[in-house]
Amino acid sequence: MDIMQILIVGIVAAIFVVLAIYFVSVYNRFKTLSNSAQATLGQVRVAMKKRLDMIEQLLGAIKSYAKFEKEVLERITGLRSEIGKAGAEGLRSADAESRRIFGNIVAVAEAYPDLKTSGTVASLMDSVKGLEDEIARHRYTYNNIAQEFNIKTETIPTNMVASLMGLRKMEYLQFEEEAERRPKVEF
Repeated sequence: MDIMQILIVGIVAAIFVVLAIYFVSVYNRFKTLSNSAQATLGQVRVAMKKRLDMIEQLLGAIKSYAKFEKEVLERITGLRSEIGKAGAEGLRSADAESRRIFGNIVAVAEAYPDLKTSGTVASLMDSVKGLEDEIARHRYTYNNIAQEFNIKTETIPTNMVASLMGLRKMEYLQFEEEAERRPKVEF
């Protein structure tokens, strides 16, 4: 081989190595984002389960005042099992339902002033509200990860790697923001 052929083979090999390194780098970033998103969804699930546990404890604290205890306990149990296997859409529906349940409990507490001043009830309600903040933080983190992932799946040149890997856009976590509106409670 003459020097020109060696040079061409060397350039082609260098280009191949650079492309391989780039592909591996982009692949690793997609995997990092995907794993981070799954971990954050896990944190959302844990916080939502904690919220359901707190709501159940709150319900126990006010059960002598409310007639809807059995129905709420059954729904909380159902939600707890749904959360463990839910994706973004399932978490959205479980969030809406647990907010509705909590809103009903808050309405009951507001209807009974002596209950509202109970230290246990006030503490549990504050804990649930704290968990709401935790869920919101995790949702924000997940949505940021999903946004970066989705941008990479749609922009050149990373979209070519995403296409080769068969990656699709991630679904955003969007929960209903109706916590401010108190639901109607009927007994």
